[in-house]
Amino acid sequence: MTHPKNTSASNERSGSTRNDGGGGRTPKEPLVPDLGSMDDRSVRAWTEAMAVGPVGGGRYIVEGQSDNTYVVDLPAGDCTCPDHTIRGERCKHLRRVAIEVNRGRVAPPGKLRGTCEACRREAFLPEEGPPLCDACRLEPGDFATDRETGDTVVVARVTGARADEVTVGEGGGTVADYPTNEGYPGDDLVVEVVYPFSRPEVAFADLPRYSFPLSRLARRDATLVDAFD
Repeated sequence: MTHPKNTSASNERSGSTRNDGGGGRTPKEPLVPDLGSMDDRSVRAWTEAMAVGPVGGGRYIVEGQSDNTYVVDLPAGDCTCPDHTIRGERCKHLRRVAIEVNRGRVAPPGKLRGTCEACRREAFLPEEGPPLCDACRLEPGDFATDRETGDTVVVARVTGARADEVTVGEGGGTVADYPTNEGYPGDDLVVEVVYPFSRPEVAFADLPRYSFPLSRLARRDATLVDAFD
């Protein structure tokens, strides 16, 4: 009988890496940047004392070590400092903003730091649309499960209104007042959904919409692309 060869010991001795079922190991290297391999502007971007503050629209105010203040437009790759405007260089301010964004110290373009309306945690939230973090956000076309019934629904729209503000039906009651929504926060954002399999002959965009408090819906990892375009 032929036995499988145990190669783990030889692999470790030779310094090779093996796949452990999770995509393999990362290379053995420090996470601190190697300043000796960088050009002068990159070194200064990493080492100088600067304050970076997002102001929206992908723009950031950068106060430099000498107390001069400049505006960086990260998506456009622009900075108001002389090094960029006169010399045309990718200046230390542009590089510093990119570093701070990549390290999660400041919000990336299109987002601002705030408190998620659903989980109440501080996070980077979209500048436009409902103030929800990535973990809580629902988008049109997302599948979700109704926690009360187990039914599958598809998100049509996430509104900016609270469950205790939106009236439903002819009685004038709010989404929060609806009997099956008891126990869900009244300040939950209201989500409009459709039941995707209720009327197969009707296009998604034309199906009746129903209002739910956000926390009643459990997001699922599936999406109907362009369902409501």
